[in-house]
Amino acid sequence: MNINLTLIGQSITFIFFVWFCYAFVWKAIRTAMDEREKQIADGLEAADRAGRDLELAQEKAAKQMKEAKAEAAGIIEAANKRGSQIVEEAKEQARVEADRVKASAQAEVEQEVNRAKEQLRSQVAKLALAGAEKVLEASIDEAKHKDLVDKLAAGL
Repeated sequence: MNINLTLIGQSITFIFFVWFCYAFVWKAIRTAMDEREKQIADGLEAADRAGRDLELAQEKAAKQMKEAKAEAAGIIEAANKRGSQIVEEAKEQARVEADRVKASAQAEVEQEVNRAKEQLRSQVAKLALAGAEKVLEASIDEAKHKDLVDKLAAGL
């Protein structure tokens, strides 16, 4: 065996192997690698977009939370003002009702006083007639002297 011939055979075989790999295998491997590289690049780009979208969503959520808190504070303040207003209205209505009841009670008391005065006047008139009758020892006709009795009763 000649070493030169072996080296030349192995060189030819190696060159044929390289040409075969370049012609048939290399294109398939390179196509697969390019597709995989494109998929990885697309995945990284999608991850970056998702990260940006997440940041935007977090900012939007924080903004909405601030707006909701401000709105809730406004609603609470309005409710407190309305509650105070309702209490004041109820107090005023109670005062008006108390004044009405007081006026009604005073009117009723005045009516009772007037009725008592009228009863007292009629009793005093009868007593005066009885006293005058005794003094005169004569009978006084109430119908004849009604005007006199009414003036006397009005004077009391």
